[in-house]
Amino acid sequence: MPENQNFNPEDGLPISKVRAGKVSKYKIEHFVAPLDETPLQAVDSVKETGKPLSMWAEAWRSLRKQPLFIISAILILAIIVVAAFPQLFSSQDPTYCALENSNEPGRAGHIMGFNLQGCDIYSRVIYGTRASLLVGVFTTLIVVIVGGALGALAGFYGGWIDAVLARLGDIFFALPLILGAIIVMQLPAFRDNRSVWTVIITLAIFGWPQLARITRGAVIEARSADYVKASRALGLSKFNSLLKHVIPNSLAPIIVVATVNLGVYIVAEATLSFLGVGLPPEIMSWGNDISTAQQQLRNNPMMLMWPALFLSVTVLSFIMLGDAVRDALDPKARKGA
Repeated sequence: MPENQNFNPEDGLPISKVRAGKVSKYKIEHFVAPLDETPLQAVDSVKETGKPLSMWAEAWRSLRKQPLFIISAILILAIIVVAAFPQLFSSQDPTYCALENSNEPGRAGHIMGFNLQGCDIYSRVIYGTRASLLVGVFTTLIVVIVGGALGALAGFYGGWIDAVLARLGDIFFALPLILGAIIVMQLPAFRDNRSVWTVIITLAIFGWPQLARITRGAVIEARSADYVKASRALGLSKFNSLLKHVIPNSLAPIIVVATVNLGVYIVAEATLSFLGVGLPPEIMSWGNDISTAQQQLRNNPMMLMWPALFLSVTVLSFIMLGDAVRDALDPKARKGA
């Protein structure tokens, strides 16, 4: 066929032959692969009978597949069991001290050795878990309740409520957590009644503004959603709409921040006790043991290493858990679960 011959784009035949009527039109056949021979059927298949998962169900399904969450959850569960039942892990009396055992190395029945006063380091570390964990857990609960409530009210109602709470939060933001806690713990009412609860209250005073700001932003984003407007159109009051719709859909960032901050409060308690303004010496905690061990750092460094190791593992576990929860609750981080 000549190279310069024109073709009809519809028929694929020379235009001259088509115009002459010598050749009838032919349809071009296209090959389509059968659907069962392509992987698209499996990819695009959807279980129409299955019940759609909620955000929390999808997050839980994602968490179960993350090694980071599994490892951190196992460590935190072990720490909680140790704090709740320390007698199951140590048969020694942590308050019994014998000066003849001062700075003695580890031996049978005393695997971590003895401190300067001749107390068993292992039993003190085990029994000190309770006070440190209580400070972290209850401080986080108070911060979530107070900061979450104030942040939700400020974000949902706005106006003068938002302005007043924002200025109040700025006042507490002016002081760092540790510095503000040191100042409060030196007040006569706190200095003369030092206990686990005074440390919890002090840390909560300076911890709520951060969570209130996070809650405020989440509530502002959720209050303009269509389901909130629909609930208001159906006659639900603003406060009930806040409780039933806005707050439940704003919990994701609050949970993430609270999980990470729990470890921060444990470190803050240890820091205050290390500086001598936290828990009193008669209360066993990792911070008090680290403070006592600094005097014998050169002679017996293991005395400081063991409580510091338990403190580090605990804080790292909560930080890892917070990272895993954040990835699971973030829709952009989830990959086709």
